[in-house]
Amino acid sequence: MERTEEEAGRRRRGRTTALIGTALVLGLVAGTCTGYLVQAGREPTPLPPLSQPVLAQARGEGPAPLPASQDRRVRTDGDLRELLLKKPRGAKHTEWLREGVRWLDIAALAETWTQPGEAFGDLVTDEFRRSVMTVWEDDGYTVVIRLTQFRQEEYTAATDAADDAQRWAEVRPNDSWAIPGTGNGRAYVMTEPGTEPGTEPGIELGFAPEYSAEAHAWRGDIAMSVWVTGREPVPKKRIMDVAERQMERL
Repeated sequence: MERTEEEAGRRRRGRTTALIGTALVLGLVAGTCTGYLVQAGREPTPLPPLSQPVLAQARGEGPAPLPASQDRRVRTDGDLRELLLKKPRGAKHTEWLREGVRWLDIAALAETWTQPGEAFGDLVTDEFRRSVMTVWEDDGYTVVIRLTQFRQEEYTAATDAADDAQRWAEVRPNDSWAIPGTGNGRAYVMTEPGTEPGTEPGIELGFAPEYSAEAHAWRGDIAMSVWVTGREPVPKKRIMDVAERQMERL
């Protein structure tokens, strides 16, 4: 059977391609062999000496370490009680905390939650390190400040602690404001007084309902919480003032 010109052309192109491919392979092999022969005929290149010149040591004094007032890590690794805001002049510590400051171990801190067992496990997971609180009474209001420090070897637990506290605060009707200089820190003034469960407004048990405000923020590995309670609505200025002054100490 005779091949058509088109088939013959395809055959020729295919054969040419095969020939070119073979030439490339042969060229690579020949070039490689030539390279080995050239390299074999050269004198060996000496290796650089193993010993290196000694570098001159810089002279002069290094930078001075930061003073404790500027080195935040020095302050936060010290006595955590020293970072608590001091009570204002004229205020007094409560009867149940006359010394003014109290350490909270992990069990005592877990007891401040409605479900202590679950809170204990969360604190272990969050790498709880230590916690301290202070309480005072001033002008008919009770002020509670708590600082909780975490190791933060795995993640930023102080941020989560402040965020969780804010979510709990937002459950009740409130007015809220950002705390300047704290990123996502917020202060809350509850617009309705709190009462004992099942009572309204609480007069049946012989007590007046309490108004409250709270603030939550964090800095570094420390979470801050502030609570202010009283028989009268808590002014915004009072909760904001305490929260801002406490954060300035961290």
